[in-house]
Amino acid sequence: MNAIFGWSVLALVFLDELLAMAAFGVWGWDRSPRWLLVWLLPLAAMTVWFLFASPKARYGDGLVRPLVKVVVFGLAALALWDAGHEAWAVALLVFSVVVNGLAQLPSIRVLVEDR
Repeated sequence: MNAIFGWSVLALVFLDELLAMAAFGVWGWDRSPRWLLVWLLPLAAMTVWFLFASPKARYGDGLVRPLVKVVVFGLAALALWDAGHEAWAVALLVFSVVVNGLAQLPSIRVLVEDR
Protein backbone atom coordinates (compact mmCIF):
# COMPACT_ATOMS: atom_id res chain seq x y z
CA MET A 1 0.00 0.00 0.00
CA ASN A 2 1.22 3.46 -0.64
CA ALA A 3 2.81 5.49 2.15
CA ILE A 4 0.51 8.50 1.65
CA PHE A 5 -2.52 6.32 2.34
CA GLY A 6 -0.82 4.81 5.40
CA TRP A 7 0.10 8.15 6.92
CA SER A 8 -3.39 9.47 6.12
CA VAL A 9 -4.92 6.58 8.05
CA LEU A 10 -2.59 7.24 10.99
CA ALA A 11 -3.58 10.93 10.92
CA LEU A 12 -7.23 9.86 11.06
CA VAL A 13 -6.44 7.57 14.00
CA PHE A 14 -4.96 10.57 15.82
CA LEU A 15 -8.06 12.63 14.95
CA ASP A 16 -10.17 9.79 16.33
CA GLU A 17 -8.25 9.93 19.61
CA LEU A 18 -8.82 13.69 19.85
CA LEU A 19 -12.53 13.23 19.12
CA ALA A 20 -12.78 10.66 21.91
CA MET A 21 -11.22 13.10 24.37
CA ALA A 22 -13.63 15.81 23.20
CA ALA A 23 -16.54 13.41 23.75
CA PHE A 24 -15.55 13.06 27.40
CA GLY A 25 -15.48 16.86 27.64
CA VAL A 26 -18.96 17.07 26.11
CA TRP A 27 -20.26 14.61 28.70
CA GLY A 28 -18.53 16.55 31.48
CA TRP A 29 -20.14 19.78 30.25
CA ASP A 30 -23.52 18.09 30.64
CA ARG A 31 -22.87 17.17 34.31
CA SER A 32 -22.20 18.96 37.55
CA PRO A 33 -19.73 20.33 38.56
CA ARG A 34 -19.34 21.36 34.92
CA TRP A 35 -16.25 23.50 35.48
CA LEU A 36 -14.39 20.50 36.90
CA LEU A 37 -15.60 17.61 34.75
CA VAL A 38 -15.25 19.38 31.40
CA TRP A 39 -11.47 19.23 31.66
CA LEU A 40 -10.93 16.50 34.27
CA LEU A 41 -12.59 13.68 32.29
CA PRO A 42 -10.58 14.27 29.09
CA LEU A 43 -7.41 14.57 31.18
CA ALA A 44 -8.12 11.24 32.89
CA ALA A 45 -8.81 9.60 29.52
CA MET A 46 -5.57 11.04 28.10
CA THR A 47 -3.63 9.66 31.05
CA VAL A 48 -5.10 6.19 30.58
CA TRP A 49 -4.37 6.42 26.84
CA PHE A 50 -0.79 7.53 27.46
CA LEU A 51 -0.09 4.72 29.92
CA PHE A 52 -1.88 1.84 28.19
CA ALA A 53 -2.84 2.55 24.54
CA SER A 54 -0.34 4.91 22.92
CA PRO A 55 2.29 3.43 20.58
CA LYS A 56 4.98 3.78 23.26
CA ALA A 57 2.75 3.03 26.24
CA ARG A 58 4.62 1.84 29.32
CA TYR A 59 1.97 -0.74 30.21
CA GLY A 60 0.51 -1.44 26.76
CA ASP A 61 1.78 -4.96 26.11
CA GLY A 62 -0.14 -7.85 24.63
CA LEU A 63 -3.89 -7.69 25.03
CA VAL A 64 -3.84 -4.53 27.19
CA ARG A 65 -3.47 -1.99 24.36
CA PRO A 66 -6.38 -3.18 22.19
CA LEU A 67 -8.58 -3.72 25.24
CA VAL A 68 -7.97 -0.18 26.52
CA LYS A 69 -8.65 1.23 23.05
CA VAL A 70 -12.00 -0.56 22.88
CA VAL A 71 -12.92 0.66 26.36
CA VAL A 72 -11.90 4.29 25.71
CA PHE A 73 -13.65 4.56 22.34
CA GLY A 74 -16.68 2.69 23.64
CA LEU A 75 -16.99 4.94 26.68
CA ALA A 76 -16.51 8.03 24.50
CA ALA A 77 -19.40 6.96 22.26
CA LEU A 78 -21.49 6.11 25.33
CA ALA A 79 -20.70 9.55 26.80
CA LEU A 80 -21.95 11.27 23.65
CA TRP A 81 -25.05 9.10 23.64
CA ASP A 82 -25.78 9.88 27.29
CA ALA A 83 -25.26 13.60 26.63
CA GLY A 84 -28.05 13.45 24.05
CA HIS A 85 -25.91 13.29 20.91
CA GLU A 86 -26.98 9.87 19.65
CA ALA A 87 -26.11 10.43 15.98
CA TRP A 88 -22.65 11.73 16.87
CA ALA A 89 -22.14 8.75 19.19
CA VAL A 90 -22.89 6.29 16.38
CA ALA A 91 -20.73 8.28 13.94
CA LEU A 92 -17.79 8.26 16.39
CA LEU A 93 -18.15 4.55 17.00
CA VAL A 94 -18.28 3.70 13.28
CA PHE A 95 -15.37 6.05 12.50
CA SER A 96 -13.33 4.51 15.34
CA VAL A 97 -13.91 0.96 14.13
CA VAL A 98 -13.08 1.80 10.51
CA VAL A 99 -9.89 3.83 11.03
CA ASN A 100 -8.51 1.60 13.78
CA GLY A 101 -9.30 -1.44 11.64
CA LEU A 102 -7.43 0.10 8.70
CA ALA A 103 -4.51 0.90 11.01
CA GLN A 104 -4.12 -2.83 11.65
CA LEU A 105 -3.22 -3.52 8.02
CA PRO A 106 0.38 -4.81 7.88
CA SER A 107 1.44 -2.09 5.43
CA ILE A 108 0.25 0.59 7.85
CA ARG A 109 1.42 -1.06 11.09
CA VAL A 110 4.97 -1.14 9.73
CA LEU A 111 4.93 2.68 9.57
CA VAL A 112 4.44 2.87 13.34
CA GLU A 113 6.84 0.04 14.16
CA ASP A 114 9.67 1.71 12.22
CA ARG A 115 9.61 4.73 14.54
